[in-house]
Amino acid sequence: MANKAQDGHHETKYGEIFISPKVIAKTAGLAACESFGVVGMAAVNIANGLTTLLTGEDLAKGVVVEIIDNEIKIDLHVIIAFSVNVKACSDNVIENVKYKVEELTELKVKEINIFVEGVRVID
Repeated sequence: MANKAQDGHHETKYGEIFISPKVIAKTAGLAACESFGVVGMAAVNIANGLTTLLTGEDLAKGVVVEIIDNEIKIDLHVIIAFSVNVKACSDNVIENVKYKVEELTELKVKEINIFVEGVRVID
């Protein structure tokens, strides 16, 4: 059984619904990638400091999710397009991710942190 202090949950008249942080991470990664100026999610190799562009099923690797008392904290590691304003892009990502995650989970997103790990030129 899931730990209520860590996993998002809802109580219903029939039982409980538990939402895995992995589901939230995947949703946040997809929402971030839909946002203006984001090329993709990033994975940083701690050993050598290299950044890798993530795609498809790996998007959640660029996201860290914490759930405490049914409030969500999300850290997003993104790669943005060259010549895009970082603040405008980040504001757009935050709004999009917050909306999509809260819509999916019905839990409050308390904090979203954006880590711009790289810039890419897109065609």
